[in-house]
Amino acid sequence: MALSVLPSPDNFVGVALVINRSRDGPRFVFHYPPHVAAAAAQSLGSQADHGDDMDDDDDLAPRRNSRMASFEGSSSHAEHGADLGNWNHDDHLVTDSGSQIVPWERVAGFPTKDLENILTPARAYHKRLFQVSLDPLYCVSYPIYVPENGVWRKKKREQQRTSGVKDDDGSAQVETDGAAKSGDKGASDADRLDRRDAAKGAEEAEDKKSNMTMFNLVFFLHPNKHEVRDLVDVMFVHIIKKINKAYKYCQQRSDFVWKESKKILALKDKGREDKRKMSLLWDEILATSSLAASMQDIYEAVSQNKIAALQLETAEGMVTHSVQIPVPFHVSDLPPDPEGDQSGLWMTTANSFIPDDDIEEPEYLDKNFALLLLADEKKIVAELQGDPDGATVSMVEFVRHCKPTLSFHQVGQQSSNVLTPAQVRKYAEHFIYWRRAIAIPPLHARDMYIVNPNCDMRKLQQASARWARQFPLLPALPNFLAELSVAPRPYKLHCPSKAHRHVYMQMLAWLMRGGWVTQLCTFAYVVVWPEIIYEVEYALEAEELTSAKRAQGVAREPSPSDTDTTLASPGSSISALADTATAGFGFLSLLDDASNMSSSVATLRPNTSSDRDTPIASPLRRPGDSLSRGTSHDSSVSAASLSTPAEQAAEKARLERIADKAARDLAERAMAHARKAAPVRTAHPSVNSARHLVGISPRIILDAKKATGKESRYLSAIGQRLRDRAAAAPGAASKDAWEGRVAETWPLFWKYFNGRSALERIALQEEMKRKDVWNLLTAMSEFFICVRHW
Repeated sequence: MALSVLPSPDNFVGVALVINRSRDGPRFVFHYPPHVAAAAAQSLGSQADHGDDMDDDDDLAPRRNSRMASFEGSSSHAEHGADLGNWNHDDHLVTDSGSQIVPWERVAGFPTKDLENILTPARAYHKRLFQVSLDPLYCVSYPIYVPENGVWRKKKREQQRTSGVKDDDGSAQVETDGAAKSGDKGASDADRLDRRDAAKGAEEAEDKKSNMTMFNLVFFLHPNKHEVRDLVDVMFVHIIKKINKAYKYCQQRSDFVWKESKKILALKDKGREDKRKMSLLWDEILATSSLAASMQDIYEAVSQNKIAALQLETAEGMVTHSVQIPVPFHVSDLPPDPEGDQSGLWMTTANSFIPDDDIEEPEYLDKNFALLLLADEKKIVAELQGDPDGATVSMVEFVRHCKPTLSFHQVGQQSSNVLTPAQVRKYAEHFIYWRRAIAIPPLHARDMYIVNPNCDMRKLQQASARWARQFPLLPALPNFLAELSVAPRPYKLHCPSKAHRHVYMQMLAWLMRGGWVTQLCTFAYVVVWPEIIYEVEYALEAEELTSAKRAQGVAREPSPSDTDTTLASPGSSISALADTATAGFGFLSLLDDASNMSSSVATLRPNTSSDRDTPIASPLRRPGDSLSRGTSHDSSVSAASLSTPAEQAAEKARLERIADKAARDLAERAMAHARKAAPVRTAHPSVNSARHLVGISPRIILDAKKATGKESRYLSAIGQRLRDRAAAAPGAASKDAWEGRVAETWPLFWKYFNGRSALERIALQEEMKRKDVWNLLTAMSEFFICVRHW
């Protein structure tokens, strides 16, 4: 299982905000980090993708070309006008001509005057992927445009008028008691307030129409050539799109983006006049603007592959939003590069080998997986209680009942049905997505656990220190891992006594949480031994012979109503007999039946010396009388359809030869079957070395649940052996009952013998005791072969 391309400080170099104003045009508002690494090459190529509307590219091409020319001209002027090589990118730089170069007006080596034009796409890119290549940098964004009516704020439902109205500063004005008492005066005041509200609304709408028309949060990426598509896709889906939507929500509610942008631009203009250092100005902006602070959080969290928690201080209150790129917490195969990002991940095939039929079944997941919290339970409960919500109580209840030894199904039962199965799955998915837990098969003392082949031994020293603080009186972490590596055995055998079982299960959970151990699972395939293969083949051949004998008897004994017809056309009986011999498997039953058939055919033999296999061609035959052909022999032609007695005699001779040949072939097969050794069921077919089994190799059924044809007959034959063993079992009645239970369980268990379903999960899936399951598997172990891996 390969990890997707994830952002890092090497391929995610910065984030910037660009807005567009209807009066003054685009503005480059803010970027973080303060110093974005300059691109190695400054050749500009543009690439834009906005869903299915690619026809708009022709209209936008002249605009991109003009921007490119402006970009190259201004860049060349800046390079020749100042000595940028010795510039520390923190102080202001004054050129020989007296012009001032401000440090924050260059990002990634490009002037912001040019970037703000390039990164302001047309409305056709509204809420679509916009991608520009500044080789080797890629600017990726999700532009948000103002609605067509020019107003950001959505229309709210008409609310009931209250006695107070708010001024621009938010302070409330309350009506006087005199106005409330006088009806006429109150009516005039109400009319005045209505006009005042209407005028204020018109002014606000006009103000919003005359200001920001678009904002665009742009992400500067520097991926490797073969990682461009993957990195752009993962960033766009999980980060870029969601953050811009969060900003849009705040902008529609309280004009958040525009107000914060004005604040940041005012601070930058003042810093330009005062020639403030960029480091000091950036500290002030980050402390003043929650929008700028959120951009800082986005870059620092996403580049480190962490969860970015945004806190946007709007006029209507705090708005919180979190984004992240979900990462897998497990791998199924050893990574090719153990030093890569995959090292240290928990290794298992439990999440990869989910059957296609069960992946959509909630009950399968509920019974086969448990939740392992990655943080302390008390800490998670405190976080939940600190954020009051309608689901807080039930989520706290879920955390308190959730144990790594209990499946989701058992958690619902432990909570006295307070939590429904749907709630358990929903909360488990929530904690897994936000990296507070991982889904694992329930821990059990009877299962085997080994050192994770993918564990990161570079972290062993730090992990040993934490282990010693967590379990001070128990063996050191390196010693315990070495004990697990000696020989796989049930985990309970590592525990000194049953009194220590609880502590050792906590140790196991700690090791699973850090990816130090993984479960060694058992997988099985059904094996069919030569004795069973021979028995099934022998039975199939006997059934074919019996079927052919029955078909021969039906064809040889015509009904009384057909006597006249048979006498009138004697060739018809031979035709029917030949068709019967060549139909189906084509077997006649026994030698005596073949001889009877030969004698019956002899009575119908005509006095002709013709040896031809085809009817005699006659010029008197009509054009419509054609002879049809069968699959392997010429089909019979009824005597009534032939024109002359000679043709009828020839047809009877031909059918006679076909019937004779079929009778001889099938008689030989019957004799060969009679000479075969009859199958004998032995107590242990795996060690049967009889002579008639030489040359027959055992057969593996890859998926017993999907077995058809002979494979299904093999499974039934194995089940019959188990039933015969139960019927012939001597001794006490309890033994007979046990053998009968083994036979009854065989059809229930064989669906797990596919090499993908771990046998350790059968007890969970069938809600049986683990000890009983293993005893039953041991009793039928002769008929399947096992392999073990993670």
